[in-house]
Amino acid sequence: MTSMSRARVARRIAAGAAYGGGGIGLAGAATVGLLLAEVQLARRRVGNGAPGRVPNAAGIYGGTLPTAGEPPLRLVMLGDSTAAGQGVHRAGQTPGALLASGLAAVAERPVRLDSVALPGACSDDLDRQVGLVLADPGPVPDICVIMIGANDVTHRMPATHSVRHLSAAVRRLRTAGAEVVVGTCPDLGTIEPVRQPLRWLARRASRQLAAAQTIGVVEQGGRTVSLGDLLGPEFAQNPRELFGPDNYHPSAEGYATAAMAVLPTVCAALGLWPEEERPDVSRYEGFLPVARAAAEAASDAGTEVAAAAPTGRGGRGPC
Repeated sequence: MTSMSRARVARRIAAGAAYGGGGIGLAGAATVGLLLAEVQLARRRVGNGAPGRVPNAAGIYGGTLPTAGEPPLRLVMLGDSTAAGQGVHRAGQTPGALLASGLAAVAERPVRLDSVALPGACSDDLDRQVGLVLADPGPVPDICVIMIGANDVTHRMPATHSVRHLSAAVRRLRTAGAEVVVGTCPDLGTIEPVRQPLRWLARRASRQLAAAQTIGVVEQGGRTVSLGDLLGPEFAQNPRELFGPDNYHPSAEGYATAAMAVLPTVCAALGLWPEEERPDVSRYEGFLPVARAAAEAASDAGTEVAAAAPTGRGGRGPC
C-alpha cells in the first residue's frame, strides 16, 4: 500500500471517529475464518499479555537537582502494558522511569512520575484513566504520555472507536492544561512467533491504526511518536534481545529504545528542546498534510508528528 493510500485510509478512520461513523473492516469475515487456526497457534506461542506484576515506578526523579523554589515537573503515564512497563522487574527499567530521569536531566529540575496505565487496557479505558488523572487534588500534569493501541488490534476493536476514545482523552487533558504525547500503536507484525499471513494482517492493521491515531491526536493539539516496530530496526534485527520472555512485551533494552525515541518529543512539548534542532516553520521544513505525515510516520519508527502552529508551551513540530 502506498503512503497516499495509507493516508486516505487513515483520514477515513479519523473522520469516522470524529463524526460517529462505524468501524472500517480490515479483513472480511471469510478471511478471518481462514485465519482462526493461525491465531490459535500464535496465542499458544506468544505470551497472552495477561496482567502480571508491574514495578511501581512512581516517585520523584532528579531529586538532587536544585528546584529554585519551583515544584517538580509532573509526568503521568497512561495507556496499556507498554506504558506501565510490564515485562521488566525493576522500576528503573520501565518507560515512565526512563522518561522521568531523562526529562529531569534535560530540564535540570526534579520530575514527579505517576502512572494510571493498566496492562491489558484498550483505548476505551482511557476515559477512566483520564478521570483518575484529573481527579488528583494536586496540580495538573505538565506532560502526559499515552501508549495505547496494541490491545485494540488484538481485540479487534474498530479503528474508528479506538481513535474516538483516544481523541477524547487528548482533548480532555489538553483542555485541562497538560501537554500530551502519544506513542502510537506498535507494529504487531514484528512479534516473532506470529507467522504469515497473520503477520501481514497484524502489520497492516497496526499501521492503519497508528496513522489514524496520529490524525486524531494532532487535531486535538497533541503530538505523536511512531512506535512502529517497537521501535525501529533494532527490534527487527534483535527480537530475542529486545522482546521479553513472553515474546510480546519489550525487554529492558526494548523499553529503553522506546523511551529514548519518545523523550525528545516530551522535551519539545515542554519547550525544552533546542529550537535550532527543530524544523523552520517560516520555510516549511519537514511539513506535510497531516494525513500523509501520519501515514509515513506509521512506517517510520521514532517519527514525531505535531501541529505546525504553536500550541500551548509546545514549541513547533512537523505536521
